[in-house]
Parts: sequence; C-alpha cells; structure tokens
Amino acid sequence: MSESIKVGVVGATGYTGLELVKILINHPIFNLTYIANSEGGVTINELHPSLSGVCEDEVKKADVNAMAKECKLVFLALPHKTAMAYVKPLMELGVKVVDLSADYRLTQEVYEEFYVPHTDVENLKHVVYGLPEMFREELKSASLVANPGCFPTSSILGLLPFMSKRQEHTPIIIDAKTGVSGAGKKLSESTHFVNVNDNLFAYKPLLHRHAPEIAQKLGVAFDDVNFVPHLVPLTRGMLSSMYIQVEGVFDEVELLKKFYKDEKNVRVCKNPVDMKNVAGTNFCDIYVKRKGNMLFVSSSIDNLMRGASSQAVVNANLMMGLGENSGIPNIAYVP
Repeated sequence: MSESIKVGVVGATGYTGLELVKILINHPIFNLTYIANSEGGVTINELHPSLSGVCEDEVKKADVNAMAKECKLVFLALPHKTAMAYVKPLMELGVKVVDLSADYRLTQEVYEEFYVPHTDVENLKHVVYGLPEMFREELKSASLVANPGCFPTSSILGLLPFMSKRQEHTPIIIDAKTGVSGAGKKLSESTHFVNVNDNLFAYKPLLHRHAPEIAQKLGVAFDDVNFVPHLVPLTRGMLSSMYIQVEGVFDEVELLKKFYKDEKNVRVCKNPVDMKNVAGTNFCDIYVKRKGNMLFVSSSIDNLMRGASSQAVVNANLMMGLGENSGIPNIAYVP
C-alpha cells in the first residue's frame, strides 16, 4: 500500500466541506490531518452531528503556516474572494491547492466583471481547470487546481462532444435545475423553506456568473451561451437540459459513446436522465436526442459531489499521482 499523504480541508462548516470530510475519512491514501474554518474552537461532529462516532476531530482556526506544516495538499471550500487570500501564501510555502471557489476559474478580466477585483493575478498563470475529461494530463503536474462550478460541469460535459457539429453562431440554450444545497448553507430570502417548498423559479436568467465559465471552456463567445438556472425544492441534484443546432449526418448516440468511451465517471444513458441515479456519486449521466437540426442533450450530476467535492478529490488524486477514482463513492443514494 502506498504511503499516506496528509491533506487538509479549510471551510469545513459548509455543505461541500462536509462532503470533502466524508470522502477523505474513508480515502485509502489521503490522511485528513487538518480541518479548519474561520473560527475554530469546535469539533467536526459538533458542526455536523451526522459525523458523531465517525469523525470527531478538532476544527481549528485556519492558519496558513499550520496548514503548510501538516499538509501536502489543501482543499479550500471557501467563498470566492476569501479563497484567493489563502492560495497565494500556500503556494509560496509549497502546498498544493484544490480551490472549490470561483477565484481561479476565469481570466482576470472576466472574473473581475462578474465577481470582485482579483488579488492574486500571478497564480492565474499557473492554474489548471479541474475537469479531468478535458485536462487530465495537465492535472497530473498541477500545483493549483480551479475546481469547476456545478452548472459548468454538467453543461460542459453534456455539450463538449457535439461542439464540432454545432452550426456556427447559433444559440446554445441551457435550462438547468439545481437542488437548494447549491446555494450554500447560509440562509437567504430565496432559499427560505417557505419560498422554496412547492415552488420552482428561475434566477439570474441569461446573466448568471457561471455562463462565462461555460462559454470560456466551450471556446465560444459569451453572447452565444443562453444559460438559465432554476431552483427546485430538492436538497441535492442537478439536471441540465441543453439545446444546440447541429449540421451534418451523424449518429448522436454513437458520437457521445465514442467521445466518452474511456471515461469511468461519465455514463451514456438510453433513457432521459434523472437526479436520483447520480446522487452521492461522481457520475455524470448524459442522454442525447436529435430532431432535424436540433439536438437535445440532458445531463445530471450531484451538485455537491461531481459539482464540487468528489470532483475535487478526483483532481487531488491526479495531482498526487494516485488512481483517479481512489476513494470516490460510486453507489447512488437510491431509493
């Protein structure tokens, strides 16, 4: 058995932090030696009672020097802006980082248009985007990985196989639906139970900040991507329905199968996909159907797993020379 590798999680209070801890405490190689949030002074099972009797480690107040002494790699499950304040000093101390925030996913210009001024522009040159199906070889030598957003993960994986068949300059339409956990743990008016229960609504249509991330990785103009997310009254899950105009004679199912034939974390489905069959896993399920020049692609992921934490651990596995799916859950929460 390989020697254990010490890793840390900063941002253990939130949902993605919890999912990271759950994966890492069962990981065959990674040894979770450092758990932190902004305050400390608590144990992980006090933050997440579901871990009582499983993991009761101390949650420390985040300290870069302490992380560097204890960890070879750190996962940052922090909000945008907060994350980049940790990345710069960690990189200087030789610690590898998987950042689950948006801080390193975009170019400086696009990031500052949709988020805040960037305070670590230098490391934008060194980052690798953490979608293994696109950047597997680059991830193997990466020191800093920008873990993709959940909406971009489901959208890019669904559309990527067909971009060469798309009619140039025609609209890409993405109708996506996510569970409420995607909004994070902090309560807001829109995520309040009374507002979400028995309800369904779009938010930030056409101008959501994940749209430029999708456009950037698909290699198209931002104006070509028409992205509309919806909040549905579910805890976890994501379903993206995508429509593009295509040209030429091709078998869409065979093209999809061929594109992902060597990918263990993408499943091509005969029937329209659903959220339940991927819940708790790193799978992305994809279905495709063509009518004339219109192509319908539907993809489903667990927004907290493939859309965040399990994908982050896959990226860390690649960074540290481990088997890609080492320690990654692959059995769905069904029923």
